[in-house]
Amino acid sequence: MPTMRQIDCGEVSLRCALEGAEPGTAPLAIMVHGFPESWYSWRHQLGPVAEAGYTACAIDVRGYGGSDKPEAIEAYAMEHMVGDLVGLRTALAPDQPAVLIGHDWGAPIVWNSALTHPEHFSAVAGMSVPFAGVPARPYTKVYEEHFTSKGRYFYQHYFQEPGVAEAEAEEDPRDWVGRMMYSISGDVPPGDYWEKPLGSTFLEGLPDPVETPWLTAQDLDFYEAEFRQSGFRGPLNRYRNHQRDFDWLQQFKGQRIEQPALYIGGKRDPATYLFGAITDPVALTRVFAPKVEGHVLAGCGHWTQQEMPEQVNTILIDWLKRL
Repeated sequence: MPTMRQIDCGEVSLRCALEGAEPGTAPLAIMVHGFPESWYSWRHQLGPVAEAGYTACAIDVRGYGGSDKPEAIEAYAMEHMVGDLVGLRTALAPDQPAVLIGHDWGAPIVWNSALTHPEHFSAVAGMSVPFAGVPARPYTKVYEEHFTSKGRYFYQHYFQEPGVAEAEAEEDPRDWVGRMMYSISGDVPPGDYWEKPLGSTFLEGLPDPVETPWLTAQDLDFYEAEFRQSGFRGPLNRYRNHQRDFDWLQQFKGQRIEQPALYIGGKRDPATYLFGAITDPVALTRVFAPKVEGHVLAGCGHWTQQEMPEQVNTILIDWLKRL
């Protein structure tokens, strides 16, 4: 079992699950989860990463679980998320750079951390979301063109108005998290669950979850308890910063991730293909991270390291040992 510690990262304190060598005595591997998750999302990776010779550290991202939860929307801009990882690296491994591993929102956070602070991060692994470089326009413009302007629902548009998605999610966090996770997993029967008209709620049309080996009643117990105490405002605020993220990243235009990189996606994950915008996530990432190694797992949905922990661990540990 990991040891839980609160680490002062500068702006905020983050709750960290630590396993393996004492910080500062071995290379540091920081694992960053996505939405709506927790350090717990990395429960299957902490031990193997530690056994591979690393100090394994899975965080609660700001706004989640036991980490600080600033109120302001702008506190969740990418610049601050990246700053948290810089602060954590400095606190836990002041004498050597860290390796970053991220999933879902954690993937853009670690990709952009490696891009903007190569002196702090020696290698980076992203799961689910490939790296598409510094954006050419804010993501709000992208989904407005392809979804909102055509009267189609898109979840990130639904998340924009503060309080709306919070109210739906906080009414029954267990049901909300369970139905979201199941609906974009590799276990859900094929279907257009997300094809619905603008104005729909998040849960409309989503199937009732079926218990699976990777999402058990005990797992949902954990997520439910976390979100009942933390709420959803901080996690949802991450989606409300597309313009700020775009503005901040423009200063890095033309830069690439030159460090060793790893990408793992799921063949049944819509995020792997950027919701239909691309056909080859590895080729896309290689344009902006030329040293990337890529894998797309057959039958895997969105929750990569939870759905297929053995396959992910085999790929991840092999990569880590070659750094």
